[in-house]
Amino acid sequence: MTHTTVAAYAAPSPKAPLERTTIPRRALGAYDILIDIKFSGICHSDIHQVNDGWGPGTFPMVPGHEIAGVVAEVGSGVTRYAVGDRVGVGCFVDSCRECENCLAGRQQYCTGTGMVGTYNSTGRDGQPTYGGYSTHVVVDENYVLRIPDTIPLDVAAPLLCAGITLYSPLSHWGAGPGKKVAVVGLGGLGHLGVKIAHAKGAEVTVLSQSLRKQEDGLKLGADHYRATSDPATFRELAGSFDLILNTVSAEIDLDAYLGLLKTGGTLVQVGAPENPVPISVFALIGGRKSLAGSMIGGIPETQEMLDFCAEHGIGAEIELISADRINEAYARVETSDVRYRFVIDTSTI
Repeated sequence: MTHTTVAAYAAPSPKAPLERTTIPRRALGAYDILIDIKFSGICHSDIHQVNDGWGPGTFPMVPGHEIAGVVAEVGSGVTRYAVGDRVGVGCFVDSCRECENCLAGRQQYCTGTGMVGTYNSTGRDGQPTYGGYSTHVVVDENYVLRIPDTIPLDVAAPLLCAGITLYSPLSHWGAGPGKKVAVVGLGGLGHLGVKIAHAKGAEVTVLSQSLRKQEDGLKLGADHYRATSDPATFRELAGSFDLILNTVSAEIDLDAYLGLLKTGGTLVQVGAPENPVPISVFALIGGRKSLAGSMIGGIPETQEMLDFCAEHGIGAEIELISADRINEAYARVETSDVRYRFVIDTSTI
């Protein structure tokens, strides 16, 4: 394949509606794979970046870092994949490959060049990266994941960001039998956190603003479901949890949630609010509590997550949409009107 153009949906400028366009894809290098994208998830971080919520972006911007598809062509040196393989691409497509974190398979924390984002970033060739709201993508084989045959590609796509974002902290902080885990927010991230924590054997509680999604939460594997709008929740659950995962990207009262931890417990931020959030140090030192953060996972851990999900029959709960509904989907994500992840059928681009 020579350098080519493919169809995509892009935001031409910050906060602008996405529209159909064409973008360049690089020629296949020796270790590159051309992926025929079948499905691309819509992540809240796509909306943050299109809106310049996390700082100035590069436009036109083609979002999408929850990519599931099929290998269409491979470079001459590729050994890991063959044409026809079911594959995925997550939040990054390269890293320095030499720093301590890259060598340990923690490419998401690359301290060399930093990880190269699947979109809104700059590749090794100095060209901007464009994401999964497109028909094809070219990615180095070392940054491609294998999607097990038992997970349908449409429900696999959100695992590449939302799934690994929850799997990584659940593994790192040892969620399992005998551990009490709370998931704050039952959205695109939270619903997968519930499924994965349940599959790992933890006792799972959903902490949501209201009881509107209670039936869903219990069906997904939660043991308990409590409304955070009810002050009794914070009184009755004080000192209850080993681990709390906060998936919401709005500002919440961290002190109140730290009060729900057992001595030595950890509150992990995986949702990323655009503004700083205040915290009282006394909420930490009173019980040797930890406030931590976690961001996606490296390539080995993401593959481990996909294999775990295959073994436990886990996929995302999705609403499949055509590409002409992307802007409508963005508006609905902003009002939490999705159960639980929009996925674009890229054949409609």
